[in-house]
Amino acid sequence: MGKVIAIANQKGGVGKTTTAINLSSALAHYGKRVLLVDFDSQGNAGRGLGVDVTALPFTIYDVLTGEKEISAVLMKTGEPRLDLLASNLKLASLDSYFIQKGKNNPFYALKEALVPVREAYDYIIIDCPPSLGLLNINGLVASDSVIIPVQCEYFAMEAVAAILSSIVQIQNSYNSALRIEGFLLTMYDQRTALGTTIAREVRDLFRESTFETSIPRNISIPDSTMQGKPVTTFRPNAQGSLAYFALAREILGHV
Repeated sequence: MGKVIAIANQKGGVGKTTTAINLSSALAHYGKRVLLVDFDSQGNAGRGLGVDVTALPFTIYDVLTGEKEISAVLMKTGEPRLDLLASNLKLASLDSYFIQKGKNNPFYALKEALVPVREAYDYIIIDCPPSLGLLNINGLVASDSVIIPVQCEYFAMEAVAAILSSIVQIQNSYNSALRIEGFLLTMYDQRTALGTTIAREVRDLFRESTFETSIPRNISIPDSTMQGKPVTTFRPNAQGSLAYFALAREILGHV
């Protein structure tokens, strides 16, 4: 059964989607069957893989509302062994749809939707939205573990405290087995005092749970996003690519 990993942080702009795309690609590079679930209504994970999400007739929204089977919505990508479950702005109306329909246990909707395909993948990566609402809770409830990207910038530790509080709530109420896969330092520039300070604080506080790998600021990463490709295939020898390959190897080494 595939391992389900959420990429989550309630603060925006910390590299969640970039990590979801490039970690998925790197795991596929190492021969794993991977499904990337875009669970953010902005649809940027799909865009980062070259998909025009505004033109899609069906998305994960239609799976969660029971209109389509998940097998009918899964998409092949240009990356071998990497599939996509895309989203677009329709996903933002999921909470109002569930309220209208009086859905029981709405926080388990994604977990239930993934059941038919979990055996088909080694890893399912969920790109969660930057908020604590229905979608984010669904992503964490559906997951075995969570990667928390920590941007090496001001207010990073406040965001860490917020997501940790959310994880504890999820563990207590919906998913007691949820664990932290690791804290991931992103946009790290060791030449700056702020970057090294944040990195040191995170490693001191969460020594056993922080990935050895950190993701550097690297122009190849935004360049690859503009091209609709993972940096791991766009420029496989760039520093950003090497970092995501290293992250994938760390995760492959986890039990």
